[in-house]
Amino acid sequence: MNTRRTFLAATLTGILAVASFASPLLAQEITVEHAQGSTKLASMPKKVLVFDVASLDNLDALGVEVQGMPTASMPAHLKKYEADEYEKIGSLFEPDYEAVNAAAPDLIIVGGRSRSKYAELAKLAPTIDMSTDQKDFIGSVRKNMETLGRVFGKEAEAKTELAELDAALADVKQAASGAGKGLLILTTGGKMSAYGPVSRFGVLHSAFGVTPARDDLASETTHGQPISFEFILETNPDWLFVIDRDAAIGREGQAAAQFLDNDLVNQTTAWKSEQVVYLNPSNWYLVGGGVSAVKSDAEQVTKALRKQ
Repeated sequence: MNTRRTFLAATLTGILAVASFASPLLAQEITVEHAQGSTKLASMPKKVLVFDVASLDNLDALGVEVQGMPTASMPAHLKKYEADEYEKIGSLFEPDYEAVNAAAPDLIIVGGRSRSKYAELAKLAPTIDMSTDQKDFIGSVRKNMETLGRVFGKEAEAKTELAELDAALADVKQAASGAGKGLLILTTGGKMSAYGPVSRFGVLHSAFGVTPARDDLASETTHGQPISFEFILETNPDWLFVIDRDAAIGREGQAAAQFLDNDLVNQTTAWKSEQVVYLNPSNWYLVGGGVSAVKSDAEQVTKALRKQ
């Protein structure tokens, strides 16, 4: 009888031991909700491939190691990822599927320019889409950062980064209050486009608090509304915010500052008041919804509005 009790006790102890050992492993399984559905991850990813610069920005801020990314010109704070030690897996628009498959990743991250490749990449490995929602830009930036923090066990780091972002946004809104009206334009190849509150660069107005100089701009979110120098003079903004796309992509050509220095633009309040702000082109055009980039952009606009 005692032998039987001893056997049962030992068996029960063994079962409990197995259960206690298995539960942490099971607890690592996570379902990730993202822009194109949900993806199940059996455990925390170790080998990560990233096709989205905003997500690379976020992962870098969280201290998460990335093993592969596309061949692309990176902004200054992400230049290290151009090094040969990182696997090159195609371009931001077109993955090298053979290279991706050979890399055997635990997780692939797409977003923005690469989101259309989600379905094909998802056939090779678990894939999530971290695209931002232009209708709720800051909300989706926050959500993406929180999601990545949860996936990689970096919730505390994500919370810290988002708190710093919130502080920068509060500061820029205060600086923008009463500062006057602003117009955001993008220059490239001797042409210009203007962007309003409902556009890919609408964060300047919606989150940074800069009052739009025009409320009739087309809401097309990718290429903006083509404009002329006459348009800028007619609008006569108090502040002119400029994104030099050629500088962002490393294309040679006339710099935006030279391009805009003409008799028509010179007559505007923005030019005469020295209130033309050349925004960080890489952050705005290449990174977009990365927390570090958005925080840096808010800080730049704050300093400009306060003329620091």
